[in-house]
Amino acid sequence: MPITSSRSSLKRWPSPELVLRSAEAWARRLASTTPTVIAVGCIGSYARGDAGVGSDLDLVVVRADDAPVPNLLGADVDALPVPADVLHYTTSQFARVLAEDGRMARVLLDEARFFVGDISAVSAGR
Repeated sequence: MPITSSRSSLKRWPSPELVLRSAEAWARRLASTTPTVIAVGCIGSYARGDAGVGSDLDLVVVRADDAPVPNLLGADVDALPVPADVLHYTTSQFARVLAEDGRMARVLLDEARFFVGDISAVSAGR
């Protein structure tokens, strides 16, 4: 979402660095308040480093198989500086996506940037 400068009425899009710092803080809050969360990261333009004006943030949350979808109210995505979408996977769903070796598997393996957790145990079964 554009930020209004305090010295002018012009709006500017937040820097990728600010977005990634905010996303990492969001991920750490979510992981600290939801023990079943195993990993949190992002894919897409912010993970690749080619985000620009209008880019949204694509977040990935991997949680334990028997865990319900995390309650995001404690770590509200609306507080992030750009619009965000959240993809939720259980560990078995995540492993299945990687095993299928489709486009999403390539995206997750090649470009994902994880802020919290380690997906190597899940991806090792690939």
